[in-house]
Amino acid sequence: MAEVLHIVGGGLAGSEAAWAAANLGVRVVLHEMRPVRATPAHKTAGLAELVCSNSFRSDDAETNAVGLLHAEMRLAGSLVMAKGDANQVPAGGALAVDREGFSADVTAALKAHPLIEIVREEVTGLPPADWASTIIATGPLTAPALAAAIAAENGEEALAFFDAIAPIVHYDSIDLGVAWFQSRYDKAGHQRGGSAGTGKDYLNCPMNREQYEAFVDALLAGDKTEFREWENVPYFDGCLPIEVMAERGRETLRHGPMKPMGLTNAHRPHEKPYAVVQLRQDNALGTLYNMVGFQTKLKHGEQVRIFRSIPGLENAEFARLGGLHRNTYLNSPKLLDATLRLKGRPGIRFAGQITGCEGYVESAAIGLLAGRFAAAELLGLAQPQPPPTTAFGALLAHITGGHLSRGEEHGSNAGRSFQPMNINFGLFPPIEVDRTAEAGRLRGKEKGLARKRALSARALADCRAWLAQGGQRVAAE
Repeated sequence: MAEVLHIVGGGLAGSEAAWAAANLGVRVVLHEMRPVRATPAHKTAGLAELVCSNSFRSDDAETNAVGLLHAEMRLAGSLVMAKGDANQVPAGGALAVDREGFSADVTAALKAHPLIEIVREEVTGLPPADWASTIIATGPLTAPALAAAIAAENGEEALAFFDAIAPIVHYDSIDLGVAWFQSRYDKAGHQRGGSAGTGKDYLNCPMNREQYEAFVDALLAGDKTEFREWENVPYFDGCLPIEVMAERGRETLRHGPMKPMGLTNAHRPHEKPYAVVQLRQDNALGTLYNMVGFQTKLKHGEQVRIFRSIPGLENAEFARLGGLHRNTYLNSPKLLDATLRLKGRPGIRFAGQITGCEGYVESAAIGLLAGRFAAAELLGLAQPQPPPTTAFGALLAHITGGHLSRGEEHGSNAGRSFQPMNINFGLFPPIEVDRTAEAGRLRGKEKGLARKRALSARALADCRAWLAQGGQRVAAE
C-alpha cells in the first residue's frame, strides 16, 4: 500500500502542499480543525481562507520580488495562483482576489482531487508513529495544544509567541557619505561560525540635538496600530517599541538604542553626535541591515516618513517594516534542514508562516516546496533544492539559515535573532547589471530597476531549469 502524506492545517500553505504532492502522485490526508475548533481570526470553514487582506500584492514579475514569486509559482503549477487569477478583482498592478470565491474554488479543487482526503479534526499533538510523512502548516495561530507539543519536543526556544520586529533596510539605499562603519568603542564582536568581527560591525547614522528632538517629537505624534483583541501581547523591557521608550522620557533613547557613546563620526571626527542610530548586517549576503532596537507599533506609512528623517536614511528602501504582535513561528534555522524537515524527527516537515515567512504568497510558496519535497521523498524521486538565485530558493534560504545569528537579543526570545520575512530582492545573491554603454549611463532609480530586472530574468531562467530537474528516480544505493 502506498505511503500517505498527512498535512496538518488547511490554510494557504497546507492547501498548496496538498495540491503539489497529490499532483506528483502521492495520497494526501489534509487535516483541518475548522469548524470543529475555531480560531480567533477565521470566520469560515473554507480552506485557504484569507484573514487579514484580500491582496497578494504586486503582480509585477520584472521589478517586484513578490511578483517574481507569483511567476515562479505559476511555472510550478500553483493552486493558489491559479485560483487567485480566476478570482481576481481590480487592484491596479496588484493581484487582489474575491475572498469568498477564492476560498471556495481552492476548497472545491482539493475536494475533487482523487488523491486528496479532507478530514475535519483537530490534531492536538505531534504525529503518531504510523504517519510516515507529515507536513505541519498550522500558521501563526497554531492551536495551543499542538504548539505545546512542538515546544516540548524541541525545547522552549523552538517557538516564538511574541514577535518584536525592527525595520530592515536595503544596504545599497543607505548614504555612506553620512553613515559610517564602527562598533561602539571599536569592539570586535563575533560573527557566525565564531569568527571575530572587525570592530566595524555596525553602520552608524548620526543626529545632532535638533535632529534628535525632532525625531522624538515625530515618534510621539506618529500614528500607531493597536493590538488585535485576541493578540494580548505584553511588552518586555528588552524589546519595548521605540515610541514607548520615547514616551518614558525625551532622553531615554539617547541612553538606550541611540546612545552615542564610544562612536566617532568618520566623516566629521571633531563633531560629537548627540544621538546615533545603529544598523547591523542582517543576512549572510550583506545586502540587508537591521535597525537596532527599532521594533515599533507605528503604522507603516509613518515608519517610512519618520525613519527617512534619520541622516543617512533619507532614501532608505525597506525590505521589511517594524511591528510587534503575537506570532507563532519556529526557530527554523536551528530546527529545520534544507528541505524543511525537523532535524530531530525527519518524518515531519513544516510549511507556511510557522516556518518564519510573512505573507499569503510566501506561505503558499513554502507549502508548495514542502509538498514537492515530501512527495519526492515518498516516491523515491529526485527533488533538488531551488537555486538561491530564484525567489523560491531565496525565501527557503532565509528560513533555513540565511540570517546572521546573534547572542545579544533581549526579552522573551533571548539568544535568537531569526525573524519572519517577506520575499524581497535583498534575499537574492547580488548581480551585476550589464556594463553596456546604455547601462553605464543609468543612475539612481533607473539603475535600481535595471538591477531588479536582471535579478528577475536570472531567477525565472534558473527556476525553469530547476523545475525540469525534478521527477527523476533516485538511483538505488
